[in-house]
Amino acid sequence: MTATWRKRAACRGIDVEVFYTMTEDEADAAPAKAICAECPVRQPCLEHALTHREREGVWGGASERERRRILRQRRKSA
Repeated sequence: MTATWRKRAACRGIDVEVFYTMTEDEADAAPAKAICAECPVRQPCLEHALTHREREGVWGGASERERRRILRQRRKSA
């Protein structure tokens, strides 16, 4: 079932390839991050990715590397 926040996402209807870069270069994520920056549901999207351990793509404005960093920081402060 689709989460209700997805219905309001700025990325809705945009080609998903924008969010799944094939290289390790963080600059490749810039177009996706620009869409996320304007998104009204950025935080729920990011929390979804963190909770479900999404391994690829940009979710909630964060790349895979950035999400791993967020998870590490949360574990340290818990």
